[in-house]
Amino acid sequence: MREETLLVHAGRHISDDYDFVNPPVIRASTVLHKSAEDMLNRAMHERDMIEDKIPYGTYGSPTHHAFYKALCALEGPKAKGAWAFPSGLAACTIPLLAFLKSGDHALFIDTIYGPTREFAEEILKRMGVEVEFFPPSVAENIASYFKPNTTLLMMETPGSHSFEMPDVPAIAKACREHHVISVIDNTWATPLYFKPLEVGVDVVIHAATKYIGGHSDLTMGVVICNEETWPRAYRTIVQTGQTTGCDDIYLAYRGLHSMGVRVKASTESAKKIVDWLLTRDEVERVLWPALPTDPSYPIWKRDFKGATSLFGVVFKEQYANQLAPMIDALKIFGRGYSWGGYESLLIQSYGTRNQTPVPFERMVRIAVGLENPDDLIDDLRQAFEKLRIR
Repeated sequence: MREETLLVHAGRHISDDYDFVNPPVIRASTVLHKSAEDMLNRAMHERDMIEDKIPYGTYGSPTHHAFYKALCALEGPKAKGAWAFPSGLAACTIPLLAFLKSGDHALFIDTIYGPTREFAEEILKRMGVEVEFFPPSVAENIASYFKPNTTLLMMETPGSHSFEMPDVPAIAKACREHHVISVIDNTWATPLYFKPLEVGVDVVIHAATKYIGGHSDLTMGVVICNEETWPRAYRTIVQTGQTTGCDDIYLAYRGLHSMGVRVKASTESAKKIVDWLLTRDEVERVLWPALPTDPSYPIWKRDFKGATSLFGVVFKEQYANQLAPMIDALKIFGRGYSWGGYESLLIQSYGTRNQTPVPFERMVRIAVGLENPDDLIDDLRQAFEKLRIR
């Protein structure tokens, strides 16, 4: 099935005795067993995550497994297991605990999500893991950063706030050749526009809070693994008691069905707003990989099927540390963290811990939602007048 159809049908529960479109929302902890033998069999199969052999509620319910099946279907044939976590950050950190131990060397792209960077610099170092950051421009030369004890590499595409695009296929190839586990935060692209497992990445992360959920009413992260990494990731998930409530799972699964049309509509609006921003005297440049003038455009054009509606705006130097009045004047754009929901947001960019030089003091990040783009442009236009006044 093509992806638009897959979004509607993936994970759907189909049987002769179940006639409803949506899966049931099963709120349960205890699973009743038919016999002592049944209890033993289920306990023996808990590592296999077989849906009809679940021994206890923390291993998921039919609600959960409908969502997990849909995620694997969207990521492609190399996806062998998926799981949901109570936040995007939890989805970023648990795989690190699964694959790293004291004495290991771990590599992180310099533009990684800020809280993931903090986890690496504080928790992983405290665990005895050697942490190092590499520039996003590195491609096949990433092998020069490897050490005999390099175990894991984590990247994000594009980078948080700076929107720099790494060469994922080249990095994944080098990781595979040197037996290094590769992990990627692919939230921006969604499974619709880039499938990292298909180019050799081992573990894919999405903040389902964003485009998958799509309605700003849940926090969730998901992890999808290939065949080699899933057993170890799953054991760590079970051993750390990672579970997500079925009501949130249902919301994410429901959001998944409409993700295609939401992303397409918001991106069309984003294109119109980007074109308008590029005409403004106050703007130095727009950071969006889908722009032909963007340094990451060649990689985006080669590897991605589309772009989403999150981008950065760099103002000219005279507006450094002078953006607050403009941000405060916005009437439609919300001032709030996150993105990928139906509402548009605009925040001051940040990233002072990055080694890569980025002018965060004169940058904003815009997430375009589902409002009329002309109304959003009007809102930006009147807010820009506050820059002119200053």
